[in-house]
Amino acid sequence: MTQEAHPLPPRTPTTDRLDDDDYPAYTMGRAAEMIGTTPGFLRAIGEARLITPLRSAGGHRRYSRYQLRIAARARELVDAGTPIEAACRIVILEDQLEEALRLNDELRKPHTA
Repeated sequence: MTQEAHPLPPRTPTTDRLDDDDYPAYTMGRAAEMIGTTPGFLRAIGEARLITPLRSAGGHRRYSRYQLRIAARARELVDAGTPIEAACRIVILEDQLEEALRLNDELRKPHTA
């Protein structure tokens, strides 16, 4: 007896958002758990303006995957002994450098018209 393969349901705006790196899908508790830190650490890097979580209709902080990567990098630096303010500045500069390098690569590619 063979099983028929069931096709995947069509993509919806909800499933598309889950693929969006900037969609604020995670609560503070879940975000802290995912990167192995505390909600207090997330609040501290928010106060240092490293990341600015979106707020739900009820006022709760919500984080995106991109913000979690940034927070995880800051946590690595803090765990290595870097003061939180310095760690936040380092992460901001690393992120800016990565974006500048990406733009340079894009501009160097030959354009076909």
